[in-house]
Amino acid sequence: MKVLITGGAGFIGRFFCDALDARSIDFTILDLHAPDDQYRNRFIQGDVRDPAAVEMALEGCDAVLHLAAAHHDFGIEESTYYSVNQHGTSVLAQAMAAGGIDRICFFSTVAVYGDAARPIDESTPPEPVSFYGKSKLAGEVVLKEWVAADQQRQSLIIRPTVVFGPGNFANMYTLIRQVERGRYLQVGPGTNIKSICYVENLVAAVVDLWLDRQDQRAGFEVFNYVDKPDLTSREISSSIYRHLGRKVPALSVPFVAARLLALPFDLVTTATGKDLGISTARIRKLAMDVTCFEAEKVRQTGFQAPVDLAEGIGRMVRWYQETGKQADRECHIPPAEIKTVRQSTVSTS
Repeated sequence: MKVLITGGAGFIGRFFCDALDARSIDFTILDLHAPDDQYRNRFIQGDVRDPAAVEMALEGCDAVLHLAAAHHDFGIEESTYYSVNQHGTSVLAQAMAAGGIDRICFFSTVAVYGDAARPIDESTPPEPVSFYGKSKLAGEVVLKEWVAADQQRQSLIIRPTVVFGPGNFANMYTLIRQVERGRYLQVGPGTNIKSICYVENLVAAVVDLWLDRQDQRAGFEVFNYVDKPDLTSREISSSIYRHLGRKVPALSVPFVAARLLALPFDLVTTATGKDLGISTARIRKLAMDVTCFEAEKVRQTGFQAPVDLAEGIGRMVRWYQETGKQADRECHIPPAEIKTVRQSTVSTS
């Protein structure tokens, strides 16, 4: 078996590369950026929207793990979301059809559910509100039509919630950094639920569903992924404090006061176009918004997450202290225009 991993040099992709490498499964990485680690595998530096690069990357492969995406919530135009998440998936599906490849695992997102009433499971009708969620749902539709054209094809759709872990520089990293520097203030009571998942658990679930149980997969299937039990925003921050060896503060700042303090940051961001990391929207998202998703379907298969959330947070804190604090923060935003690099290399290390 040989797998093409689009976006294999990214945060989640690196963990999949490690998982496949540990199983001696051959794979090719297609990414705009070179992977940090050297695997005994092929790397194609190219764009998933470029048919020639995709055709080159699919050579010799019989399955695809599609991670490449436009997903950041700042600095991306609406058209780029659709160009990467919908059109890129279409380019990939067409190339797979031409090459006789009939298996794909597509990473979507719980953002496809939008502001649907809780609890949310796979039977909840998608009603995305963000460009990211809308474009990812459009990518799902591409693959649903691809499967409908040939009943021998398999498309496994994974809709994970917020993913965190070592090597990730998104919201959890920012929260850890603020706590470590003594700049974090709990806003509101912190009782709002935040569904999250640890990256190694997510990878283990996909390996279990897509590789170990591949004979049980058929047609077009959708699975949410979230680690349980859910944590509140206060429980998440308190866990970070404890893993850093800090005392958990008892006081909190009222939401209205925190919002007023963040307004100047909104104004600067609007004027300069720079993401300052603090905004009224992010404060609301952390302190007020409830994100409660269900993933009972994946657990009914018998899968059990190997790492509990507290340990997952601890592993990320340790990575932050040992490496992440000094590392350059990665922010790989895909270009609006298709890049036709198409460089191929094979590591022999």
